[in-house]
Amino acid sequence: MKRFVPLVLAILAVVLIPGYSGEAYGQSAGLVSSVLNRMERNRQSLKSLRAGISMEKYNAQLRDAEKYNGTVAYLPSSGREAAVRIEWRSPQHEILAAVNGKYTLCRPRLNMCYVGNSKSNRNKAGGILEMMYMTKQQLEARFQPLQDVREETLWGGISTIHLTLVPKGGASFKYAEIWVDSSGMPVQTKIVEKNDDATTMRLTEMEKNPKISGDEFILKPDSNVRIVKG
Repeated sequence: MKRFVPLVLAILAVVLIPGYSGEAYGQSAGLVSSVLNRMERNRQSLKSLRAGISMEKYNAQLRDAEKYNGTVAYLPSSGREAAVRIEWRSPQHEILAAVNGKYTLCRPRLNMCYVGNSKSNRNKAGGILEMMYMTKQQLEARFQPLQDVREETLWGGISTIHLTLVPKGGASFKYAEIWVDSSGMPVQTKIVEKNDDATTMRLTEMEKNPKISGDEFILKPDSNVRIVKG
């Protein structure tokens, strides 16, 4: 679990990154322009978010997948980082909170919490954690023009536009896929690594701009909890 903490944060970052405005060769310019404009408007208006969250981690070698379900809270920051809290309900109860460049992962059943620096763990996430801090210009510099832009309906009858982001080089993952709903909200993201492992994350039952206290992102373990530094 510890090794994919930064990856979870990275995927959420992909879900919530600013709109990318590259030129999409071979795709409908009107469709690309429309979805990117909606994404940018959504980004500007999104002040906070609560949602259900599901995640599937697929192991290409074993041809097997682990599935997780829980809730997520998201609060943008005036700086470069957002605050994120994920509480997994299954398959085990675990809480991950990240704020101000630090993360805490608590595993109640083991009476243990991991703490660490999100930035120092970027390499464990294959470099995609950097997306949390990328400017529009950096995105344009690091990704190829948008690919595979098409309409697609997700389970639950959610109509979306599907986008694929392929890094230009220097990344440890092959590509990222994003599904954007009619409001411009990315509701699903898939990260495919170079070994063909894949992590898919889906947001459901979204509540935009609820009142969220910053205290939710600060976990305070009891004194008897073992603390492990990451």
